[in-house]
Amino acid sequence: MTLYKNKKRVVVAMSGGVDSSVAAGLLAEEGYDVIGVTMRLFAAKNESFAKLNKSCCSIEDVEDARKVCRQINAKHFFLNFEKEFEQHVINYFVSEYEKGRTPHPCLACNDRLKFDFLLKRSELMDADYLATGHYAQIKRSKKGNKLVKAKDISKDQSYVLFNLNQEKMDRLLLPVGKYSKDEIREIAKKLKLSVADKPDSQDICFIPSGDYKKFLEPKITKNISGSIINNGKVIGQHNGIHSFTIGQRKGLPIENISNRPVYVTKINSETNEVTVGHAEDLMKKRLFCNKVNWISETTPKKPINANVRIRYNGADSPAEVIPYGKNEAVINFDNPVRAITPGQAVVFYYESEVIGGGIIEYSLETDPNNRSTKEPIFTNIQ
Repeated sequence: MTLYKNKKRVVVAMSGGVDSSVAAGLLAEEGYDVIGVTMRLFAAKNESFAKLNKSCCSIEDVEDARKVCRQINAKHFFLNFEKEFEQHVINYFVSEYEKGRTPHPCLACNDRLKFDFLLKRSELMDADYLATGHYAQIKRSKKGNKLVKAKDISKDQSYVLFNLNQEKMDRLLLPVGKYSKDEIREIAKKLKLSVADKPDSQDICFIPSGDYKKFLEPKITKNISGSIINNGKVIGQHNGIHSFTIGQRKGLPIENISNRPVYVTKINSETNEVTVGHAEDLMKKRLFCNKVNWISETTPKKPINANVRIRYNGADSPAEVIPYGKNEAVINFDNPVRAITPGQAVVFYYESEVIGGGIIEYSLETDPNNRSTKEPIFTNIQ
């Protein structure tokens, strides 16, 4: 096993699942002074919540994390982050859906809670490092840190880590990224961890039922109902743009308008109009993104070629990335991609390395006769 540096203290973010438990176990095996930390993100309203084993962060998960810490002879703390989670994850989640966007709450949780608040809390514990159970790898050299995909591509989580910077990566350990999921299960059994056969969490942690619309409705603060449009004509009404996402086919409150499948192709938050069309209407070659982060902390001075991913489990597509200022970019794909979705992350890769990424704002129309058509006016062009 690789030793990162001299044996030092590490805080491990422990959800109670097998991945973060093995991360803690591996580091303890290497001789690190391990402190397990489980974050209290919201209050469970009743005990039945804990039985929903496809979600994380339940009461049962806290007990599992505590038990693993006893097994590896590590301290365990249960820290209250409810206020921060409400502000930076749940409020963000609701406000994005109110705008007709489709957020990825794990991005906000990683960026603000794990790699901001928890990293700062680890400093108060005199820890040298923070470790998580993410499937990704950090390659270190004198030239800086590189974030690369996990060995197990099917479990790779580098997509949700694009906001990391050099300073945070200096103090971050990702022990499970160099193993496959099967290997992690085997390590858990070898270490005799109680969670070795525990199922993976699948749902949004604060919506264990999986019904995000039911979760959102009492939190919506304004009228976001409107019309459903097809070919410029009103074909129906809806109760709120929060109920739709780009590429959606099921659950559309309209009569059959075609003998072909119909999808949501556009959501206008200013008019609350939801536009529907056919599969070809979802295919786009260009997008604009903001909140761009470059892992190297150096913004390219000219367009670069990269493989670009527009959704968590999506494929990487070759594209040209054109930086605008420090935190905006236009992406020109070599071939059309399906369902460019505002609110989702767009992440840039060079082979297995994460170069950077941002948040999709909207797709851009393509002029088939002139690819260099003047771009929209962005806020940070230099």
